[in-house]
Amino acid sequence: MDNITRVNEFILLGLPCVQELKPVIFMIFLILYMINLFGNGAILMIVILEPRLHSPMYFFLGNLSCLDICYSSVTLPTLMWNLLSTRKAISFLGCISQLHFFHFLGSTESMLLTTMGFDRFVAICYPLCYTIIMNPQMCVLLAGGAWLASFFHALMHSVMTARLNFCHSQKLSYFFCDVKPLLNLACGDIRLNQWLIRIVTCSLVIATCFMTLLSYFYIIGFLLFKHRSCSALHKALSTCASHFMVVSLFYGTAGLVYILPTSNTSVIQERFVAVIHTTVTPVLNPLIYTLRNKEVMLSLRKIFCRDLFA
Repeated sequence: MDNITRVNEFILLGLPCVQELKPVIFMIFLILYMINLFGNGAILMIVILEPRLHSPMYFFLGNLSCLDICYSSVTLPTLMWNLLSTRKAISFLGCISQLHFFHFLGSTESMLLTTMGFDRFVAICYPLCYTIIMNPQMCVLLAGGAWLASFFHALMHSVMTARLNFCHSQKLSYFFCDVKPLLNLACGDIRLNQWLIRIVTCSLVIATCFMTLLSYFYIIGFLLFKHRSCSALHKALSTCASHFMVVSLFYGTAGLVYILPTSNTSVIQERFVAVIHTTVTPVLNPLIYTLRNKEVMLSLRKIFCRDLFA
């Protein structure tokens, strides 16, 4: 029985696609990954180097860019390697590590998006108290709390998954190691693991999404009923629009993967949504922020022009 239940590696079946199209799909993912690295890397660089961007909003934006680089790096290199490689194995320890960092970074991003929504709420609704409330110590505390809480949330999943016995098969019908696909291979009692996904993870996604949307609803209500200024409302919404687009992309795809029951969607559809969540969303974040943010664009031109003509 020990030889059956002790698993040293898993076989990642990856994405269902025609063999001849794999090099093309590989190039698409490689381009997306490079855009992610250069786009988010550029934002992170200007947030650090440009003194006028040393404010709470850009501090959190820098954290988000760092997160997106790491987030896609957890899954994309493995996915691209499996597209070209005949050996699609991943060690047991590597699988659990990938699961841990995926949930760690994903949970951090959800909490960070909520923090960014709170930052916009304070900036618009309480502008005179903004520098007092969102002081550097508070910003570090909020960002550090998000990273720390997410680490323990991910540790819960990785530890509880690692203790399972896997006897059904070593073939993982997914393109990276995640909790739900691994539970399909486990034998024994998995009710606690399922409960953690349904209660803890889904509650985290719903709670952070609700709190983020609540910040925006309060901003709209404040400007409409207290400030009573359509021009101020338009200006505030244009400022928050980029953040709201990122929130919609992130929570929309995360909700389809983790909140909806697996029976309601096909395996292919779930993989497609997961690909968008892990690869496309981190790429769109820098594009959305830079294209809609004049300060970021000006800082980018300033830094690159200075380096070009230096």
